[in-house]
Amino acid sequence: MTFHLACDYDETLASGGQVGAPAREALARLKAGGSKILLVTGRELEDLVQIFPDIPLFDLVIAENGAVLHRPAGGDTRTLTGPPLPVFLDKLRLRGVEPLRAGRAVVATTQKHYAAVWQTIAEMNLPLEIILNRDSLMVLPLGVDKGSGFKAALKELQIPAQSVVGIGDAENDSPFLELCGVSVAVANALPAIREAADVVTEQPSGAGVVEVISKLMTGELLPGQNRDLARR
Repeated sequence: MTFHLACDYDETLASGGQVGAPAREALARLKAGGSKILLVTGRELEDLVQIFPDIPLFDLVIAENGAVLHRPAGGDTRTLTGPPLPVFLDKLRLRGVEPLRAGRAVVATTQKHYAAVWQTIAEMNLPLEIILNRDSLMVLPLGVDKGSGFKAALKELQIPAQSVVGIGDAENDSPFLELCGVSVAVANALPAIREAADVVTEQPSGAGVVEVISKLMTGELLPGQNRDLARR
């Protein structure tokens, strides 16, 4: 069986928004060996393309926390849900929610505005949910998260979830990590993510991803292996 990789971007593959050369080279080696590589990120696609020119390394990008699928090779982009309601954005602005970003589907701000966002959703009786990612806060339709986007990506690529090694660091990664054959938390991941993961890397962020890819390519890390593999 060929094993594949699904990886979060910020503070997993990237540190401070940037991906180091060792991580980019490791991804290229894995892809050359026949593995599919998926990027699973909360970022908007246009933002990601600007800061990460090596996006063609990925077979499929799951952006906006599961709401958008993008194939770098052909440039095809598909949004899996509807756009944010303008009236919802207007009410958030009236409540002083700033910064405020609206993507193809996601609405994003910071956690300090949690109460204002929750109150707006409740007052408008909208079928939306709040998703946290460290200091960030995202709003998406109910049922749309990294897990739902990951499932859509697996169907498009025609690969089983059990063949995928997933890597993440924060709360919003849990829905897709739980579906993977092996879930990996980088060393700098939040405590709850490290506790739930099958494997925890010795190194943080991009160096941790390199560590995982090296073990995948040498057969040291395969779905179904001992969850304490990286802790020995």
